[in-house]
Amino acid sequence: MLVKTATKSEIQTTENWSIWEKEVSEFDWEYFDKETCFIIEGEAEVTAENGEKINFKAGNWVEFQKGLKCTWKITKDIRKKYKFGK
Repeated sequence: MLVKTATKSEIQTTENWSIWEKEVSEFDWEYFDKETCFIIEGEAEVTAENGEKINFKAGNWVEFQKGLKCTWKITKDIRKKYKFGK
């Protein structure tokens, strides 16, 4: 898992990406492909099976590797742009 502040050029690449929204909640998730996200609104914490934990919020660039099993805990309603694959 990777989280960092998105650059202007990275944000520009998300123009045609899909949007996903979810209210405050907690759920298990598994990634069957690499996912790259730009967080538009909200905050969340994701904990991997091995205990690794990341926190992210609006303005962050987040990457999840293929095969990751984790738990999402959304603490502020979230809205993100995302794409699968490389």
